[in-house]
Amino acid sequence: MSLAVVLAVGVNSSLLTNQRLGLQSAGCYLIPARSIRDALTQLKEGEFDLIVMGCSLSPESRERLTFLIRSSGSRIPVICMTESGHDSFADATIRNEPDHLLQVIGELLANRIKTSAVAQPYKVG
Repeated sequence: MSLAVVLAVGVNSSLLTNQRLGLQSAGCYLIPARSIRDALTQLKEGEFDLIVMGCSLSPESRERLTFLIRSSGSRIPVICMTESGHDSFADATIRNEPDHLLQVIGELLANRIKTSAVAQPYKVG
């Protein structure tokens, strides 16, 4: 089984580094994006299994990026990490806790593989 490719979007470099280390330990390959513009560029150029938006992005930025992804026709699962609250536009909103992130990622990826006739990564653009 190949590694899941995850696009992690956030403006805090330290949090992105911590996410990368945690996701690597779970068999994921993380590509960071430090802005909405950077995320959109990465999505046009690469193929991803999952998008994780960090709590360092404002709720408005998370919603805007999710809208842009969905309006392109993409069904990439989107996870939003928050300190509190719920992002109703995301596939999952989770607390900013590494163990919970890994659990939700595993569930979303397993569900995507079960519901997809061919388990191919998604591409925006």
